[in-house]
Amino acid sequence: MRCQLKWYNIKDLPMLNTFEKPEVSMNYALVDEGVPLVVGDIVLEIQRKLVQAPETYLGLETEVRISEQVPTGESTGVDAPGQLWKRYHTEKVAILSALDTGVEMGMSHTEDPTQGLFTYFAGGLAKNVPGQLQDGFVKKELPAGEYIVCKIEAEKFEDLVTVSLDQASKYLFGTWLPHHNLATEPFSAEKYYRDAEDMAYMEIWVKPLPLDSRV
Repeated sequence: MRCQLKWYNIKDLPMLNTFEKPEVSMNYALVDEGVPLVVGDIVLEIQRKLVQAPETYLGLETEVRISEQVPTGESTGVDAPGQLWKRYHTEKVAILSALDTGVEMGMSHTEDPTQGLFTYFAGGLAKNVPGQLQDGFVKKELPAGEYIVCKIEAEKFEDLVTVSLDQASKYLFGTWLPHHNLATEPFSAEKYYRDAEDMAYMEIWVKPLPLDSRV
C-alpha cells in the first residue's frame, strides 16, 4: 500500500497514486533469509523477527477502497493512506508527549474483503498511553508473535516511500512469499525509523499463517 509520500511539499494538494513500472529483474531473483538483494538503487533484506511483547501505537485510521490504491488496483486515484499520514503529521502535536518520535508505523488490515475495503492506520510508537486520547486518535497494537520482515533501503526518502516501497511489496508478495510456500494473515505494516539520517530505511512486516491453518 502506498503510504508516506511527499506530504511536506504538497500540503495543499490531494495526494495521488501513480503506477510505477516494476523492476523486471526482481521477479526472477530469489534470495534466502538474511541475504541482501541489490536491484538498481534499492537494497532489500528479508528475515524473520519474533516480537516478544505487543508494541502500542497511537494515531489515526481510515477506511480505504482497494480498487483505488496502487499496486493492488494498478489504477490512479487519491492516495488515502498518504492523506492520512499528512493529517497525522499535522495533528500529532496533540499527543506528542505520549510518543516516541523515532518510530512510526502504518498498518493495513482487511476485516471484510467482500466489501472491497481495508482499514489503514498511521501513527507513532507510544512511550506511554494517556488515560483518554484526544478526539479522533486511536490506539493500535502490533501483536506479539513471529513476523516476516522485509527491510528496504534507498538513496532518498522520496524514492523509499514511492518507487522502492511499490517494488519491494511486489517482490515480497508476488515472488518471495509464494516461492517459500508462505501464506500470511490479511495484515501488513510499514515501520519507519525517523531518527535515521534522511530516513531512507523502512520495513514491511507481515504475519505468516501457522502451517496447520493453511488450506
